[in-house]
Amino acid sequence: MAGKGRQANHQSCSVGMNINMEQQMVAKWLRGFGILCVPAFWSVSICNADTPGLDRTVVSLENHEAAIPLATQDQAAEDKLAEIEAKHGKRPNILWLVVDDMGYGDPGCYGGGAAIGAATPNIDRLASEGLRLTSCYSQQTCTPTRSAILTGRLPVRTGLTRPILAGDKLTRNPWEDEVSLPKLLSDAGYYTLLTGKWHVGEPVGMRPHDIGFDEYYGYYPAQKEISQRFDERRFPDLVNNPERARAFEAIAPDNHLTHGFKGGRTEKLKQIQSTEDMGRAEKVLADFTIQRIKELAKEDKPFFLEHCFMKVHCDNFPNPDLGPLSAAKYYYKEAVAEVDLHVGEIMAALKEADVLGNTFVFFTSDNGPQMDGWPDAGYTPFRGAKGTTFEGGVRVPGIAYWKGVVSGGRQSDGLFDLLDLFGVSLKLAGIPTSDLPVDRYYDYIDQTSFLLQDDGQSKREAVYFWWGKELMSCRMHEYKVHVKAVLPESTHMHIDYSTLVDVGLAPWLFNLYIDPKEQLPVGHRRNAWLATVLGKLKAHAATFKKYPPKEVGL
Repeated sequence: MAGKGRQANHQSCSVGMNINMEQQMVAKWLRGFGILCVPAFWSVSICNADTPGLDRTVVSLENHEAAIPLATQDQAAEDKLAEIEAKHGKRPNILWLVVDDMGYGDPGCYGGGAAIGAATPNIDRLASEGLRLTSCYSQQTCTPTRSAILTGRLPVRTGLTRPILAGDKLTRNPWEDEVSLPKLLSDAGYYTLLTGKWHVGEPVGMRPHDIGFDEYYGYYPAQKEISQRFDERRFPDLVNNPERARAFEAIAPDNHLTHGFKGGRTEKLKQIQSTEDMGRAEKVLADFTIQRIKELAKEDKPFFLEHCFMKVHCDNFPNPDLGPLSAAKYYYKEAVAEVDLHVGEIMAALKEADVLGNTFVFFTSDNGPQMDGWPDAGYTPFRGAKGTTFEGGVRVPGIAYWKGVVSGGRQSDGLFDLLDLFGVSLKLAGIPTSDLPVDRYYDYIDQTSFLLQDDGQSKREAVYFWWGKELMSCRMHEYKVHVKAVLPESTHMHIDYSTLVDVGLAPWLFNLYIDPKEQLPVGHRRNAWLATVLGKLKAHAATFKKYPPKEVGL
């Protein structure tokens, strides 16, 4: 395959283009940080980010991502929010429902549901009564997404590019100088709570209740990291070997249900010690969220609640108390059906607490399906899966719901990056950008007006995709360019058996409207688009010169 392997020599490709001094300087600086090898085809002749009519963005703050200016739309949303606050007497509640590893095609409203063995009536209802986004993007794996939405910054900037493992020797706490969304909201008068999976650091100083949340109730790791202790079916060499089991326990992530509070107080509750316990964990978390919604609704202050499902990340186990929930009966399908069940229960709790009309709800997944665990894996109609920056790894469900505010039945293909939730939450809470530090770069865009207005348009022109410290690709309008890619060495093995490659002699440019599976590059036939999208990549890479990424030892 052309361009196979990281050793591909872009500098020797005969594309008849030159790199100017500015590009050489940026490239040298970026290489020095081990971030990006800028290929030779990034010449000034094609990297014109100012192509008339194609790039409509304007920079409002030097350290913020450029956005499409939509002043009238923004003002209309401001007026709407002012009316809502006057009606309810306080700022709106914010509820995020974040599923783990759910594929774009799993919910019925995205083409799955009953058609693939697990009906999702409650998720579908959210979509039918709200706004369904068809171009909503995450990072390629869970930890990067979870850090991005809480910081408004790409993981490569914060250093939170992957899970922090037991053997890692961090040079600093990635969270110590980050101004997190829960901290900002708490300071603005919100009660902030995270329920469920965390996976962004277990040591003291990195836990949810250390980085800004007022309260945390959940499990730090992913399901798979817990179930290895007792799943004899998958891990007989560990479960049936006491010596290995003891060694694993010394480095294994915490399997306690943890209840933490701002200030450091932490209670270790029941441990998960069997597949039955693992199967019941999701209901334990949902019941707690429901209880807290009813309690917090009675308070004078609004709440920010991030409910992070443990499912549908492998390894999934059905709840033995619920019985079969899906037509397919496979463990993954049972997990999808259970997530949908709890979505319905949580929404019913909002209604019962009489806060449905003053709560912004956003439903999504932290990345695409993890195909390495098939058949305990989700579905996407796109190329790739979790661990890649092809559409299958990063295009996820995204549903915005707010009774009486977000009009039902809306659908939009406008670009939305999940880290834009940071900006939306700031706007809903009335927190100005002046409260943010000026010594770092913010990648979010305030997309509040896009979500709330009946005819709202996205203010995002481009989405950038990273894999660790490698800049991989960019989507702009319906076009997506790849300069690097993660390719599986075996069918469906996108994480455990894949290779990071340079793309070869020319970047891969795909038109996602006519080639959503990213199979037929059209770069040589779309020079204007190739120039513009590469120009966006060049400008994006240049932001790292003034605002260097944080090195934390990962």
